[in-house]
Amino acid sequence: MMNSLTDLDDAGVAAAAARAGADVVRDLYGRRLVRIDKGGGDFATEADVAAERAILGVLRAARPDDAVLGEEGGRQGAADAARQWLVDPLCGTLNYAVGSMLVAVNVALREGAAAVADPFSGDVFRTDGESAWVRGDGADRRLIPTSASRLVDVNLDPPFPGAPGFRAVDLLARPAFAEHFRPRVVSTTLALAWVAAGKRAAYVTDGGDLSGSVHFAAGIALCRAAGCVVTGIDGTPVGQGGRGLVAAADAETHRLLMTMVRSRE
Repeated sequence: MMNSLTDLDDAGVAAAAARAGADVVRDLYGRRLVRIDKGGGDFATEADVAAERAILGVLRAARPDDAVLGEEGGRQGAADAARQWLVDPLCGTLNYAVGSMLVAVNVALREGAAAVADPFSGDVFRTDGESAWVRGDGADRRLIPTSASRLVDVNLDPPFPGAPGFRAVDLLARPAFAEHFRPRVVSTTLALAWVAAGKRAAYVTDGGDLSGSVHFAAGIALCRAAGCVVTGIDGTPVGQGGRGLVAAADAETHRLLMTMVRSRE
């Protein structure tokens, strides 16, 4: 197993790690799990911790010299490591804790390959930084974004650092939004993978610079590689000081959403 992992390219490592975490999340689903309080109403479960442990096992075996930033375990590895993996072992913990299957496992090499696993569909979305695919039912399919669904997933979870200048809930109240789109709220960054795969027209969230976030890095990498238009809510490129995120299947969808984000009416 260890030899086979070291033979994988970075995209393969990301996919193997995400799949390992997803296996744990799926196996523990439905059990009564201990919650670990993080303060401010946030919490992790035993599944978050166990999934991260499984992911770290793959990363350590495949890339022992790399550092890791995990949602639950924090920074691990050499402080001066040239490469760092960003790990969110269970994105959608609250969903999972109440029995919803809308969750994701995110693994990304900073400025490199990434993977997002859906523990319950079995889909594993991955990118080598240039192209993006999804593996499901034993076959790979290229990710092709499209706005045909008109579905826009909007993150309504706090905090809201953009308020009062921008609040996602206000975006939904814009008359133009209902003219062009239909809202969805799944409360997990699995929705970003869905934008890359053509299941969503766009995804919008408030926030700071999300390029180095364990929650968002993998989804951002997928969207970029698939050819989506990805910026902050202020239109600034993500990773260059942009705030929040607007990831759209195409330029016209992005233009419409940015017009609404900037509107005060």
